[in-house]
Amino acid sequence: MAATVTVMANENNRSGLLTGALLAPATAWFLIMLIMPLIVVAIFSFGERSPVGGYVASFTFDQYANLPSRFAAFRNTLTFAPFGTLASLLIAYPLAYFLAVKVSARWKLLLLVLVIVPFWTSLLIRTYAWIFILGGKGIPAMLAFIGIDDVRLINTPFAVMVGIIYGYLPLMVFPIYVSLDKLDKRLLEASSDLGGTPFRSFLQITLPLSMPGMATGCMLVFILLMGEFLIPAFLGGGKIFFVGNALVDLFLQSRNWPFGSAVAIMLVIVMLITVTLYMRLTVGKSTGRDESLM
Repeated sequence: MAATVTVMANENNRSGLLTGALLAPATAWFLIMLIMPLIVVAIFSFGERSPVGGYVASFTFDQYANLPSRFAAFRNTLTFAPFGTLASLLIAYPLAYFLAVKVSARWKLLLLVLVIVPFWTSLLIRTYAWIFILGGKGIPAMLAFIGIDDVRLINTPFAVMVGIIYGYLPLMVFPIYVSLDKLDKRLLEASSDLGGTPFRSFLQITLPLSMPGMATGCMLVFILLMGEFLIPAFLGGGKIFFVGNALVDLFLQSRNWPFGSAVAIMLVIVMLITVTLYMRLTVGKSTGRDESLM
């Protein structure tokens, strides 16, 4: 008995050493490439801007006291990011449901490839294309041809929202598709045999089982939108200013690294708070649903 326990302990030790060896490169990469830059940015946020731009070592809270001057950027980001995520979800779910449940296996792969085709080119190129589509020679010119004049689409909140949905829709489609594709079709058949309508089966079976994919897609889109700067800069024409645009301006043009660092730290804090609240809400709903089913 003692020999068996010793052998098992040795095997556990070897397994632990192997796991540690496999995780060591990823842990080192995580610490070097993620934690250290955040520490540097946090240190910079307490410094001062030098007369020629850049960073001067100091310890002051002046940069954080100046954050209200960028209130508009935070307001726009916290407005467009949730609404862009919600709009992407409303468009992506029917598409993912169609691909996972309704499409035959013969055409499924082709349609999935078509969903990711936009990612084959740079977001910069695709955004330039939308500048032409929404500009004076695009959709407004077509509307003017049929008698609808003075329609302005470019450099508007509508243009920014269109760019957001177009750019991030595939990131919402695929997590939902994976959840729906793993759905056991026998559950839907059993619901139908018990007299359940298709709509009721969707609400009680399909929708709850696809919640993990919806949560993953929403987190992917929301987190990326919180740092977005390309779409509002190109399609908003400088009128729609995100926090990402403020960071580009502060670091590259104004060279006010301490204030830019303070804005970046505040963005991280806001993002952590919103993601934590969202995850708590999602987990709470999932727990309540499981208890009701039991």
